[in-house]
Amino acid sequence: MAITNGTLFIISAPSGTGKTSLVNELVKRLHNVVISISHTTRHRRMLEQHGQHYYFVDVSTFQTMIQQNVFLEYVNIFDNFYGTSRTFVEDELSKGNDVILEIDWQGANKIKENFPHSSISIFILPPNLIILQQRLFSRKQDSNEVIEKRIAQAPTDIKQYKNYDYVITNDSFEKALDELMAIIKARRVSLTVAGDYLQNFVDNIIN
Repeated sequence: MAITNGTLFIISAPSGTGKTSLVNELVKRLHNVVISISHTTRHRRMLEQHGQHYYFVDVSTFQTMIQQNVFLEYVNIFDNFYGTSRTFVEDELSKGNDVILEIDWQGANKIKENFPHSSISIFILPPNLIILQQRLFSRKQDSNEVIEKRIAQAPTDIKQYKNYDYVITNDSFEKALDELMAIIKARRVSLTVAGDYLQNFVDNIIN
């Protein structure tokens, strides 16, 4: 008997903390982990690809998708919409895959309301705001105006850490990655996830 239901791992962080780099490396090292690709109305950045980084749609299309109940959650951040596909998440969980949602704390609250027993929330902190600011400017992905908005928003975002199950500080990439992987591995062998499988396994041992 195999474990048939995966876990939703909600990962949030202020922009520039290194969340996406950690998640991308995580899926290279662990099996049966998939990243949910969000839909967004924001403009595509250089090197971003449709269907790989995001599904880029216009506002009208996004609003139609809202009406059709396509999203598990959606939010408006800096005048751009972001949404998580309901069908993708439910299909992957039913296959036994763990699903990672890279979403902000507002979306995380909605997911936790709908999946209180099958979701784990993880918040990633930057070492400090100075390093966060340096990372935002050095990656050269946004205009100065957007970067300033993200820096101004960071203290509000950081205060949300107390609403999460786990908190990781990304002051060392490898250390943060090890801690992130440890959380997922621990969840997989918990009784909450593996209870039925373990019961069957133990029965076979003692009978």
